[in-house]
Amino acid sequence: MISANGVTLRVGKKALFEDVTIKFTEGNCYGIIGANGAGKSTFLRILSGQLEPTSGTVTITPGQRLSVLEQDHFKYDDQVVLDTVMMGNARLFEVMKEKDAIYAKEDFSDEDGIRASELEAEFAQMNGWEADSDAASLLNGLGIETELHYKKMSELNGSDKVKVLLARALFGNPDILLMDEPTNHLDLAAIDWLEEWLIGFENTVIVVSHDRYFLNKVCTQIADVDYAKIQLYAGNYDFWYESSQLMIRQMKEANRKKEEKIKELQEFIQRFAANASKSKQATSRKRALEKIQLDEIRPSSRKYPYIDFRPERSIGNEVLMVENLSKTVNGVKLLDNVSFTLGHDDKVAFVGANEQAKTVLFQILMGEMEPDSGHFKWGVTTTRAYFPKDSSAEFESDLPIYDWLQQYSPVKDMTYVRGFLGRMLFAGDDGAKPVRVLSGGEKVRCMLSKMMISASNVLIFDEPTNHLDMESITALNNGMMKFPGVLLFACRDHQLVETTANRIIEILPGGKYIDKITTYDEYLASDEMARKRQVYTAQEEEPLGEDEME
Repeated sequence: MISANGVTLRVGKKALFEDVTIKFTEGNCYGIIGANGAGKSTFLRILSGQLEPTSGTVTITPGQRLSVLEQDHFKYDDQVVLDTVMMGNARLFEVMKEKDAIYAKEDFSDEDGIRASELEAEFAQMNGWEADSDAASLLNGLGIETELHYKKMSELNGSDKVKVLLARALFGNPDILLMDEPTNHLDLAAIDWLEEWLIGFENTVIVVSHDRYFLNKVCTQIADVDYAKIQLYAGNYDFWYESSQLMIRQMKEANRKKEEKIKELQEFIQRFAANASKSKQATSRKRALEKIQLDEIRPSSRKYPYIDFRPERSIGNEVLMVENLSKTVNGVKLLDNVSFTLGHDDKVAFVGANEQAKTVLFQILMGEMEPDSGHFKWGVTTTRAYFPKDSSAEFESDLPIYDWLQQYSPVKDMTYVRGFLGRMLFAGDDGAKPVRVLSGGEKVRCMLSKMMISASNVLIFDEPTNHLDMESITALNNGMMKFPGVLLFACRDHQLVETTANRIIEILPGGKYIDKITTYDEYLASDEMARKRQVYTAQEEEPLGEDEME
């Protein structure tokens, strides 16, 4: 068990947390939620001991091991991948290294033998003989191929480093597991594996995440951070949302009844205060009136943007025709004779472990990159807006937000432009901030404003939920579901993909692909798709045509 007792953290004059007392018990997975800036990650750092609170204490049951998902992707660059994972259990790794050093001695003494015997006993008690295989199993489950296990961390790409650090945190059956945004930079297959692993984990998990599907699947309790307090709710994210909304409705209804009672008492007092025969009743009602206290209903600190994509013109029957697109980058074949045709009702989720393949496809379709072979053609009625994975070049400017967005607006009226920014929570003087200094989340909201103001009938999104808080992800999800045009998107948010897409195109290793008209959950559950995925990955046959896919 881990608990916070009277924890307060002040940053300047502001209290980020005020007298927080909370217990996290064995067998539960706690999801920590709250608006951006509420202090979710800071609270994890306090629990892990990385940050000292202003007052209060954190207590861990004696003898229990705490494991934390680290965020520095370069910290272990000089270590072997498998060793990095096993270092997650620091004591086990120390014993392994000390044993190896003793056995490597040429002048092995009696004292060395006694010490080696002690270490072997401790090693066995910690299941050390299974350490290599356990670490390898975690890596394989997250999609790190065996051939990479003995390479240096510096040789891995960014997403693989994230997976290794996650495996490190999970290794050795920790008693308490703290994770901040563990699904960031994971492909959907790795997220699915992590969900199943956590469901089977019997110890304590405390996780910060913006992934609603993930929280719904793994969490048994939700810790809501709001107004410097943390309130526990039993159940997953959806249950928290319903419970919190029900609580507010009940408080409002109770206040309404109290207000009616107050009005009734006040009217009686005013009517009969001067009436001698009714004076006792009036006095009694005054006492009753003084006892009635309205519940304080504080609105949540969460703010939801309003995302509404409205195309200026309807889209015709001919949307996009892609024929035999192929592309190789740095010797790696990302697209191999990819062909598909889009209709005016298609909302297509592009999935697959290789993020670069999806990004390259979108860049080709937007004219930012040339294919090695093949061609594509957009319908004459289409107008397109693009959300790139890396939009940093868009913000290399000292223009204020208002002027930045106005350059993309068909209507140059500043009031018109301000309306789109207001929907995305840029109010008042916020619009005067130079775009160069915006945070990651603010840049994403600017890009979404740009897409809304374009009034396009085809929208292309490459990982749009990166840097967004849960409220903004929910608003984006709703906006994409309501959009009457065509969508092409890649996204790690399972719930967004499931509720938005009516067609799945998976790009496989080597650039092969699977194209299926289905929902995402149905696609994942299909044995037929799993079989085809194995066949294509092994590159034993060509992708099936659309007639065969049906």
